[in-house]
Formats: sequence, structure tokens, C-alpha cells
Amino acid sequence: MKTGIELIAEERNRQIGKEGYSAEHDDQHRKGELSIAAFCYCLPPKHRPYISPISWFKTMKWDIKHWKPTERIKELQKAGALIAAEIDRLNRLDNE
Repeated sequence: MKTGIELIAEERNRQIGKEGYSAEHDDQHRKGELSIAAFCYCLPPKHRPYISPISWFKTMKWDIKHWKPTERIKELQKAGALIAAEIDRLNRLDNE
């Protein structure tokens, strides 16, 4: 069984390799979009009727096709990878 950190790293590598979400792509999201997307995936399904991830994605002007809820561990894996992408983006800003 893989650890949480291994699953997150695997998802981040998939996002980069398969989806093309490179550093250059992530650097375009300067308004907290990556963190907000991570929050949407962290939100337990039973709370989603109260805080709609769909509304948040529309607010961020992201195509709703990017909202792909699945089973819980996969959602948390996606959230962790999005947080890692945001941390990397912020680190690049600090190194400029």
C-alpha cells in the first residue's frame, strides 16, 4: 500500500506528464486558484451542498470539466498535488 505522500507525488507527476500542467502553466494562476481547487477536493462530499465546488470553479473561470470528483482517497490525492503545485509556484516567486 502506498503512503499518502507517494500518492500525492504520483498524482502531481500525472498532472505534469499527462495533463501538461507545467510550472509555466501553474505560474499563470496568481489568485489562489490552485489552493481553491485543492480546497474543493478536500471538502467532504456531505458538505458540498453547503459550499458548492462548482460555483468556485466558475468563479475562478475554470472550465467545469476540470472538476472531477471521484472516490475520497483520489480526491485527497488531487488536493495534495494541487497544494504541492501552489507551494512550488510560490517558491519560484521567492527565487525571482
